[in-house]
Amino acid sequence: MHASNLASHRFGYSEPKLHKLAHDPRSWVLAQFERPAEFDSQGLIDGAKAWQITRDVLQAALNPTPSPDNSQPQDALGGMTPARQLLRKTNLHVLSKRWQHMTQTPTPVAERWVQFWANHFCVAATKGTTLALVWPHEYEAIRPHAMGHYKDLLRAAILHPGMLLYLDNAQSIGPQSIAGRRREKGLNENLARELLELHTLGVNAGYTQDDVTQTAKLLTGWTVGQNTAGLTRFVDNLHQPGKKTILGNIYPEGPQALDLLLTDLARHPACAHFMATKLCRHFVTDTPPAALVQSIAGHFRQTDGDLKAVAVALFSHDLAWREDHLPKFKRPEECLISAHRLMQKTVINMEASVYWVQSMGQALARAPSPQGWPDLSADWLSPDAVLKRIQWAERYGEMYSKDLDARDLMQQAFGPNLSTSTAQTIARAESGAQALAFALASPEHLRR
Repeated sequence: MHASNLASHRFGYSEPKLHKLAHDPRSWVLAQFERPAEFDSQGLIDGAKAWQITRDVLQAALNPTPSPDNSQPQDALGGMTPARQLLRKTNLHVLSKRWQHMTQTPTPVAERWVQFWANHFCVAATKGTTLALVWPHEYEAIRPHAMGHYKDLLRAAILHPGMLLYLDNAQSIGPQSIAGRRREKGLNENLARELLELHTLGVNAGYTQDDVTQTAKLLTGWTVGQNTAGLTRFVDNLHQPGKKTILGNIYPEGPQALDLLLTDLARHPACAHFMATKLCRHFVTDTPPAALVQSIAGHFRQTDGDLKAVAVALFSHDLAWREDHLPKFKRPEECLISAHRLMQKTVINMEASVYWVQSMGQALARAPSPQGWPDLSADWLSPDAVLKRIQWAERYGEMYSKDLDARDLMQQAFGPNLSTSTAQTIARAESGAQALAFALASPEHLRR
């Protein structure tokens, strides 16, 4: 790939007019981190309201009411009660605004950066308590901090109601706390384990099970629920008393310990290397050069986790711009967004588009684990995945081909990197719909 293609398709979401980047593609990328386009969250629900909607859905599931025609009542998690309808409407509305921003933003590389961190700090609607909280977690915790310092992003991400509920810290109680002695309820280590393994240090950083347990005790008291009206609060009665020792460091009792721990974790050398590896793997290639990883890890440490500075270092590095790196296979949502950017269209049918993204293997807001969506091409490249993408391309060809010339579209977007075989295949198409389908199913579009 030429540099303009790398900027457009490796780092961004695909630009429809490649010649606009050709003069200085590297500056085009770097400028986006100086003034990233803001996401308009006006009119969207906050985390507390999302918690309330989720609670109403769960309560309706436990107390179903008969339908007007006296038919058998349905559980809200399977039927479409008013609470469930509101949940569905709310999530679709947020997703619509999110996709509108992603397809129209003038700073797509900066948006990819935000989405990387949203996936890194994954919250999924795979349990009842988080059904409405995935998107508020993204626009309340991730977006405002994705260009700031890592320790601030880390704090916002793990203390959001979505994360406290997703990884069960809301129900974690110190065994020797006042509430623990009364209720005979105990510790939940899910958030503590993922904080060390997935959010900061990585699985091979040398921490022990005792470090996990001590971290879980330190995290007790940070909760969300009925008594907090859906807001994150520190509740003394739930907190495990006494000092905690984690990775050789001693932390005091009380809420102030959390900031001390997060600062230490963000400054740990293992955190810098773990973050650098993930960033280079996501934005450059599945097996990034060790020198690139080491350089980005160095910038992470030297800047105390200044994420904007880390982004500038990554997208300034010559190794990130090498043309011989193996391309990556796009995730389904990336295919959808880049297709609409190439066609210069907005997503016109939300429900159908959600269905197609899911059919291609990515159930939106429902990542399979706290690790988020996988990031290696092999995780997405299978015969069934390719077939589903071809079927999606055929459907989109039928929907959008009326006023589009697929040959011109691909030539404008890929220029000299459009392969002869792809150009010939599109040229030989029997109809405009088939030509667009060939374009969207082409290796140029499916890979980055």
